[in-house]
Amino acid sequence: MKKSVAIIFAFIISQFQAQQGAYYQQSAKYKMDIDVNAEKFTYQGNQTLEYTNNSPDELNVVYFHLYWNAFKPNSMMDQRVASQGKNGDSRLQKDGVSRLASIPKDQEGAQNIHWIKQNGKTLKFEVQETIMKVYLAEPIKPNSTTTFTLDWDAVIPQQIRRSGRNNREGVDMTMTQWYPKIAEYDYDGWATFDYIGREFHAPFSDFDVTIKINKDYVVGAGGILENPTEVKGYDANAKIKAEKNKATWRWTAKNMLDFAWSADKDYVVKSFDVPQGPKVFLVYQNNDKTKVWEQAQPYVTKYFQLMNSHFGKYVYPTYAFIQGGDGGMEYGMCTMILGEAKDIKGLMGLMAHEGAHSWYQQMLATNESMRPWMDEGFTSYAEGYVMYQLFPEELPNPFANTLNAYRNFIKKGIEEPAVWLGDHHDNGNSYTYASYVKGELYLVELGYIMGEQNLAETLKQYYNQWSMKHPSDRDFLHIAQKVSGMDLKWFQNYWINTTKTIDYGIKDVKYEAKSTTITLVNNGGVPMPIDFSVMTKDKKVINYQIPLNMTHTWKEKDAYGEFKTMPYWPWTQKEYTITVPYTKDQLSVLGIDFSQRIADVNMDDNFVEVK
Repeated sequence: MKKSVAIIFAFIISQFQAQQGAYYQQSAKYKMDIDVNAEKFTYQGNQTLEYTNNSPDELNVVYFHLYWNAFKPNSMMDQRVASQGKNGDSRLQKDGVSRLASIPKDQEGAQNIHWIKQNGKTLKFEVQETIMKVYLAEPIKPNSTTTFTLDWDAVIPQQIRRSGRNNREGVDMTMTQWYPKIAEYDYDGWATFDYIGREFHAPFSDFDVTIKINKDYVVGAGGILENPTEVKGYDANAKIKAEKNKATWRWTAKNMLDFAWSADKDYVVKSFDVPQGPKVFLVYQNNDKTKVWEQAQPYVTKYFQLMNSHFGKYVYPTYAFIQGGDGGMEYGMCTMILGEAKDIKGLMGLMAHEGAHSWYQQMLATNESMRPWMDEGFTSYAEGYVMYQLFPEELPNPFANTLNAYRNFIKKGIEEPAVWLGDHHDNGNSYTYASYVKGELYLVELGYIMGEQNLAETLKQYYNQWSMKHPSDRDFLHIAQKVSGMDLKWFQNYWINTTKTIDYGIKDVKYEAKSTTITLVNNGGVPMPIDFSVMTKDKKVINYQIPLNMTHTWKEKDAYGEFKTMPYWPWTQKEYTITVPYTKDQLSVLGIDFSQRIADVNMDDNFVEVK
């Protein structure tokens, strides 16, 4: 090969091998004016959107989400629910029949776009169910900004899923995913998944929202209320300014994914400051069914302090817990939750989960439509971690109940891989376990593999490096491997991409004159390092670590006690023998993982009581 050709060939190969360019993320600024007809549950909307293309690509089209178009008979959401029958989301169907199929005509969701312009030029657009494709008058070049203006009207749908009118607790309007929202664009292209009921994705944006609504309403929202003295509920000395019987609310927010609000005449608003932030608002109907909210302040205060300490600082100035929606759903600086809890633990469990989404949906804004396990799973982990401290239980670790639920679910034989896209799971329970439970246990198992201190450091570094960005699982894994020094790709592949399970056991125990020899066996499909322990008759616990060869670096410390490291167990080897210097008369119990963190699906053969 000639030298010049070889040089060119080497250059081309190096470009393919190199990383695909520096990280970037898009940004947007929304200014919206909304005029609500509360009696008819409709509103008029006007939007100005400044959109900045920070990508290296020239954009010739843009996409918007029109989520409320899903709430009508024969929509894609309705079709999907109908095809799943009783296996579908229980909130969307009853006895296998889609609730969307029977929405009255006047309560169907609708976002009717009158026109959209780019820098004053009217644009052609087409509505594809919940996605609007817009053909640009002029391309948006890299590192440039364009301005869109839109005019639309909307019908607030019957409350079926998250959004809508008259939820089951009597809240008039839950206004979530309520405006034409520009889709995220990144290295994977436009995030234009149809809204079938699951998750969302969006660019970080600034919001300036003006809402005109009947003056008797109180509005809860995620953001800063700029005129609390002119509206109802937020200032004891407020003088409500009304024009044609409507008050005007002005909300602003910076650098968050979405703006959500809710309105009801019976709302009360209570607020308090968490030391080192944020200012918390509780917005709920004050009646006999919501009395437990009066107990929330000290728990919510400690909750934010624990989250700030262990997972990274909450960066926004306020957070609102708002009674609304159909269960619990997170948005920028707020959540919509059902409020008629029976006790403070139940209410705080919901608040702890939805609040934790501010970390693993808002500040660390993964594409939850593609990787729901990173959003729901990491959030569930944070919820479990904090709730264990708010409401201590006699459990071996904060995740024992989750592990037991996982083991029971596996027996049903309907597990689906966590790697599947959020809306594309065939079974509602399988989605829940793939995203919430497997995602939570992903972190639990990492703590077991590399040590709890390394996991805590990984979570902190993940926050420090990727907060207010759009990380992927590859970004998280990179940090976990760097902190631990271990190769962890094998574990992520098994746990997220497959439905293989962990199943180790004690096959045989031989008691000898001066020692005891134990044979362990791997009956499962997922190889793991093994923590093996013995308890002596005088209640002394001795821990041994059996590394897995695939990590190549062994765990050095763990929060569950000191240990002695044994020779590694090759993943291809079915059995492993360990000899401990204790006789039968000295031993009380021996077993696999006294901490009970390993997600072993069959615990019956993990422990031996020495008699």
